[in-house]
Amino acid sequence: MCVFCKIANHEIPSNAVYEDNQVLAFLDINPVTKGHTLIIPKKHYDNFLDCDSETVKHIHTIAKQLTLHYQLVLKPNGFNLLSNMNGAAGQSVFHVHFHLIPRYDENDGLVLLFNHDDSVQYTKAELNQLILK
Repeated sequence: MCVFCKIANHEIPSNAVYEDNQVLAFLDINPVTKGHTLIIPKKHYDNFLDCDSETVKHIHTIAKQLTLHYQLVLKPNGFNLLSNMNGAAGQSVFHVHFHLIPRYDENDGLVLLFNHDDSVQYTKAELNQLILK
């Protein structure tokens, strides 16, 4: 059984900030900022593509509620909400989870950079393939 399943089943303690019959939200054991929270479905899914849309929708609803609450309590300057899918994207626990990360300034513990890559070019055919129809 994966570590997040054990946390969801209360076999491993966590600092839960929200729980219902589908979802558990708890403070990250290795936070990058104050309030860094993980939101997981209690049912095991490897990543968000495996997770049914209703569960993902519910997770996002809870993320929004926590964000509104944290704005009042923690008073950050912003938030990141992200989910890593597969090892190439940094997923280290293969149970779908979303990070809700309050942001205080550009010098906090999260470094998220989007470096423009001039080598990325698209042909007309590639652009047409990328259009969701």
